[in-house]
Amino acid sequence: MRLLLPVLAALAASAPIASAATGPVPGLDPAALDVMNAPPYAAAEWHISVRDLDTGEQLVALNPDLLVQPGSVVKTYSVGAAWQRFGPDHRTVTPVKRNGRVRGGRLDGDLILVGMGDITLDGRTKPDGTVDFTNLDHNDANALPGATLTPEDPLTGLRKLARRVRASGIRSVSGDVIVDDRLFETSSLPGNGPVTPIVVNNNLIDLTTTPGRVGGPARVAMRPAVAPWTVTSRVRTVAAGGDTDITVTSPRHGRIVLTGTIAADAGPVVNVYAFADPARFARTAFIQELRRAGVRVRARATARNPRRRLPSWAAVGRLPAVATLESLPLSQQATYILKVSYNRGAQTMICLLAVAAGSRDCDDGLPEAARIWRAAGLDPRGAVLVDGSGLPGNLITVDNEVRLQMIMARRPDAAQWRAALPVLGVDGSLAMVQPGGLATGRVFAKTGTLASGDLFNRRVLFPAKALGGYMDARSGRRLAFAIVVANAVFDDVEGAFAANDDVGKVATLIQQGL
Repeated sequence: MRLLLPVLAALAASAPIASAATGPVPGLDPAALDVMNAPPYAAAEWHISVRDLDTGEQLVALNPDLLVQPGSVVKTYSVGAAWQRFGPDHRTVTPVKRNGRVRGGRLDGDLILVGMGDITLDGRTKPDGTVDFTNLDHNDANALPGATLTPEDPLTGLRKLARRVRASGIRSVSGDVIVDDRLFETSSLPGNGPVTPIVVNNNLIDLTTTPGRVGGPARVAMRPAVAPWTVTSRVRTVAAGGDTDITVTSPRHGRIVLTGTIAADAGPVVNVYAFADPARFARTAFIQELRRAGVRVRARATARNPRRRLPSWAAVGRLPAVATLESLPLSQQATYILKVSYNRGAQTMICLLAVAAGSRDCDDGLPEAARIWRAAGLDPRGAVLVDGSGLPGNLITVDNEVRLQMIMARRPDAAQWRAALPVLGVDGSLAMVQPGGLATGRVFAKTGTLASGDLFNRRVLFPAKALGGYMDARSGRRLAFAIVVANAVFDDVEGAFAANDDVGKVATLIQQGL
């Protein structure tokens, strides 16, 4: 399947570009055409499907059965399949196993932290037990301005596990500390880094730069602080209104360097560094927390993860657990994935579906997802999926997405599913779309964006700007809908925000008019 990704992406990129809709569309407010025929969409193609949730009647249909790239709307397929397979209340349990006997508080053997695919590892849990997120998540910090951090300590889960190890009676470890990341095969999601069963702070190091005096160096703070990682700032503060442009590099393991400029009036700016070896980072951080909890560990904390010392996966499963950490319920993990469009989290859901089907190959999770949707009444042939996150090469019809949402709306936990979606003008990736508008708080939908450079004209192509979910119409009708505009062209990357708002305008006109 991975070998097909470039082929499918190339086929999608070479598809003919149709003209924008210019005539009336039955059921669609004519004012929407003013948005849809604006200059950025002159050579674009719009796809719209709207159905009444109660009757199933199709109220708007514009290219509803043509395949189109939907971007991250694909996450409704991956997360929705996991939701059905495991249930919204499902929790994973991350254990720490001992491979040896404990005598007088000393473990004569190894301590094994087993990654089970918990994508937050208690690093985003609010006091009320729900997941915390910001509307522009740190996963997108290097690509889009304005990312912010949640206040929770990303090492909270590892700290709890370490304290529970100490509470079990272990005061020292004579062997090694090992991270077992074999639940599924670690793979790379193009442009996003590794997808792995062990996740600490989304496998990112957060770097917050604050301007200093004009002409002087900027200050930088690193989170989480885990040896041997250090950060050096070569960012220069420029006058207010100047350019803020920060580049993150790592010349070697353990060292991060920031270069560039920050405007004096910029305020704190978040960047991130994605570490390449999540198991090694998690091992070092866990040893750090064990020592803080009063557990002596002889092993060198900053060494590579000694995976070769592990017994078989089945043998590790039979070892006694000395500590466990329960994840947030799947509904909360889904909320985080869908609200901020967390790519690796969505792909993790596909990997967990593969594991549930008896495979360690994440690609096997896609046919399992198709089986789940087919059993639920959705025709999976209305989609062509190559991953669970929505990268280039995925295709759906907008009516297939609408039918997916109708299936989820019939479930007894439908309200939880709807609450996990971004809300127009309120939160997540829709927070800044039509805020204070007529449909604010009445549209619940997953966003999708694909962007690429037009080097020929120094513009930005958006192969997909998409929205799929529900709306409470002004008439009182409950609607399922999907909107995708393919191949819009803007002068710069800020077009991502303009296109978001335009799709939001079309959604608002539908919500007001039906």
